[in-house]
Amino acid sequence: MNAQTRKRLVSGPVGPIEVAVDAPAGPPHGLALVAHPHPLFGGTLDNKVAQTLARAWLQLGFVAVRPNFRGVGETAGEHDHGMGETDDLLAVLDAFAVEVAAAMQTEPENLPLALAGFSFGAAVAARCALALQQRGRALQHLTLVGTAVTRFEVPQVRPPNAAPLAQTLLVLHGEQDDVVPLQAVVDWARPQALPVVVFPGAGHFFHGLLLPLRDWVCRWHGAGCG
Repeated sequence: MNAQTRKRLVSGPVGPIEVAVDAPAGPPHGLALVAHPHPLFGGTLDNKVAQTLARAWLQLGFVAVRPNFRGVGETAGEHDHGMGETDDLLAVLDAFAVEVAAAMQTEPENLPLALAGFSFGAAVAARCALALQQRGRALQHLTLVGTAVTRFEVPQVRPPNAAPLAQTLLVLHGEQDDVVPLQAVVDWARPQALPVVVFPGAGHFFHGLLLPLRDWVCRWHGAGCG
């Protein structure tokens, strides 16, 4: 993503997980994990939407970490339809929470956390958010882009009679998405009374609109990106 991006391996449930890490120049404000699209259709941590989400969180001062899912790059294992991938995302979170918390001179349980995902990665991020809630772990931000609700079971992010899975939620979808129809995402969001931000003219991969996507994520969750 930039000259400062570094690759490393962390331990996961079925073996090493390859990650790309981008850290701000100054003290970090938190940890953001970004989940990439479907690995069986070419999704990797280098996906441009995943990179854009990581860039937004980096400019918001977070350490941005993008793992490769099972069977992609140097990550061990085989595709597990979102279940094993959720376990792997939680393992990456646990590994980096200690490091980032130490850099912030705070305890890992107090570390501000953000989850973001694109397409298949959005489904995994939502599952990870639910798992964190069940652990009693606070999540500050959740960003779902092009959420693959027609292809995977995506949990409710604003459950009825329960606290949302994150303090700030952003569900963003392209008006002209031909992979996951906008209407399907609206139907998923309706029972949750959850707003969906519609990006006019955008297809599933936000071709030509990545900078506006980055800026919208920054403004929604904090401040504008420079």
